Amino acid sequence: MKTNNKLLALMLSSTVALSTATTAQTFDQAYNAISADKLHQHVKVLASEDFGGRLPTTEGEKKTLDYLTKEFTSIGFKPGNNGSFLQAVELSEITADADMSLTIKGNGKTETLDYLTEMVLGTSRVSTSETIKNSDVVFVGYGINAPEYNWNDYKGLDVKGKTVVMLVNDPGFATQDPNLFTGSAMTYYGRWTYKYEEASRQGAAAAIIVHEDAPASYGWSVVKNGWGGPQYKLYQADGNKERVSIEGWLTLSSAKAMFAQAGLDFNTYKTKATQGPINKALGLKASATVNSTIKRSTSYNFVATLPGSKTPDEHILLTGHWDHMGTDDSLEGDKVYNGAHDNATGIAGIIEIANAFASLDKKPQRSITVIATTAEEQGLLGSKYYAEHPSYPLDKTVAVLNLDSLNILGQTTDLIVKGKGKSEIEDYLKVAAKKQKRMLVPESNPAAGSYYRSDHFNFALVGVPALYAGSGNEPINDEVAAYRKATLPEMKRCYHQLCDEYNPEWNFAGAVQDLQATFDTMYQIANSTDWPKWSKSSEFQRN
Repeated sequence: MKTNNKLLALMLSSTVALSTATTAQTFDQAYNAISADKLHQHVKVLASEDFGGRLPTTEGEKKTLDYLTKEFTSIGFKPGNNGSFLQAVELSEITADADMSLTIKGNGKTETLDYLTEMVLGTSRVSTSETIKNSDVVFVGYGINAPEYNWNDYKGLDVKGKTVVMLVNDPGFATQDPNLFTGSAMTYYGRWTYKYEEASRQGAAAAIIVHEDAPASYGWSVVKNGWGGPQYKLYQADGNKERVSIEGWLTLSSAKAMFAQAGLDFNTYKTKATQGPINKALGLKASATVNSTIKRSTSYNFVATLPGSKTPDEHILLTGHWDHMGTDDSLEGDKVYNGAHDNATGIAGIIEIANAFASLDKKPQRSITVIATTAEEQGLLGSKYYAEHPSYPLDKTVAVLNLDSLNILGQTTDLIVKGKGKSEIEDYLKVAAKKQKRMLVPESNPAAGSYYRSDHFNFALVGVPALYAGSGNEPINDEVAAYRKATLPEMKRCYHQLCDEYNPEWNFAGAVQDLQATFDTMYQIANSTDWPKWSKSSEFQRN
């Protein structure tokens, strides 16, 4: 039978039009279509053994990016990086040899600390071998130089060629004094990333942080697992030579032993460090060598956009990292860090929100742009690269909202805002939460510094208002409370561990709540001409 081509084309056109008409949704329909079942489907795939823990530059990355490309193409989002879904991020992969030790000499003793059990060391330099030999050890309190707080632990000190040892977090946490830094809430000065950066600016040869569970907000196993494999850095043509030669961590017991070797009491000097800037030469010499295997590689951010109907050059960004910690072939049995909660849930959430926007019968006036970032687990590298090389101008980036480790504990009557009070984006979120009869609350553990630990932070650093919100503390009923009580310890125990695996019993009803609130918040801003501002008390301002 001969087919009339014009008739066939008309039939196909009608079919497409009918399909579009039946899938177009009002705001309420799109809002209510965000689904726990679909979250389960996405997380099950992304956190599967087949994806190998989604380490950057591995086959797991390719499978993840292919999955995202398929999903976003099917819902009608456009490639967001100059005609491509992918933004290349050049990385230096640095894998330290496990055969390392740290030797401390002084007071007639020589103590050797063992790798992983007593310390971890590494380097950010693109170098096959970095060494410190008989380097003077200096305690520098919290390792902070903060003029706005009138605090400088390096004041009057020349640390060139020396090894600086410092405490984690900042003095406000230790004292709980709301007038010291920001009290129990961690500032960026408390983050380990800052401490290595400042030690490098001061010219130190090595920088070592003393780990403690409470001020770090995680156990030694997180440090050990995070530093025990390949470390990624943004590629630098100069080999990142401005960084300290060696950086690392000490266990608390190792730090106490080091001070005792120097004839000093660790707790005494820890207390002094909270009372004001301090530095103290320990009279000890440190020696260590870190041999590394270097590999230059390319990973990718995933960028997709839904062009706005009125002002497409103005963008609302939704971010979340696709990467996790990969596979450790040195282990027996289970070898895959599946990263189901962190952050397969966040990527699943991004897909659901994007699908909600794509299904609207009236597209938002401003563009909605999704950035699934690489190498977040390695120090927020993908978002840092995007902030330095944006696909869309930062002065046209209206706001950033971030998803990381969604709520798997059930519905709540509150909604946690990390770093609450930083920007006017919260005003829109408050409207969205009110529809759900929920209250905005600050994080219960501000000492964890969560606002400084996920991808939105790099946008805040360049002045773009950024919101990080999700989960809650108050379950909606006794049934959810019982489920939460049973599940929460396991969730905490599995952070950055092999047991962070997909569980079909996870209660995603709370995640759906949070995603709907995020969708609503973005929708309000996307259909407004307003530009959310930072609060006056925020440390960030738009450039």
